[in-house]
Amino acid sequence: MTRSGAPVPDGTAGASRGRTRWWLVAAVAALPALALLPFLVVFVGMALSDSEYPLGGGPKAVPCAEVLKSGGAVLPEGAQPVGACVERSWQDVSYLATFRMPRAGVAEWLRLTYPEAPAPESDLCEDDAELCLDLSHTRGLPATVHVDAVQIEVEYENPDTALVHFAAFTV
Repeated sequence: MTRSGAPVPDGTAGASRGRTRWWLVAAVAALPALALLPFLVVFVGMALSDSEYPLGGGPKAVPCAEVLKSGGAVLPEGAQPVGACVERSWQDVSYLATFRMPRAGVAEWLRLTYPEAPAPESDLCEDDAELCLDLSHTRGLPATVHVDAVQIEVEYENPDTALVHFAAFTV
C-alpha cells in the first residue's frame, strides 16, 4: 500500500523511494560563500574605518639612528635631523630621514659609508637635488644591509650647508 492507500503494483513492494541529499547540495552551495567571507569582513572594516591607513602601515616616528642603520649608514658628524624620521610598513618597509650637515663633508661621508658605490650623479637627480645616489645590492649596497635599496639626494642650501634626504626600503 502507498501513503494514499492505493495498492502497490506487483514487483515494486520492496523498492524504496529515492531520498534527496539536500544537505550535500546546501554544503556545496555554502563553500563559495564561506571562502568569500574573509574578504567581505576586510572590505566592511575598510569602509567603516576613519583611518587614512585602514590596513595598517601608516607612518610612525622612529629614531633617526635606526633609519640610517637600516640603510647601512650613521648620522654624519655635525648633522642635525630635520623633522621626524619615519618608518612605514605594511607589505614592504620604507625608512625616511632628512638632515642637515656641513656641505664640505658630504662627499667624504658618502665615500666612507658606501665604499663600493658608484660616484654620486648630478644629471639624473629629481627635484632640487644637486647630487643623488641610488644603491642596491648589485650597485654598491653592502651585503650586511637588510633593505633592498637606498636612495640619497643632496641639496646644497648655501656654501656651508647641505640638506640630505635619505630613504631605505624593501621591495
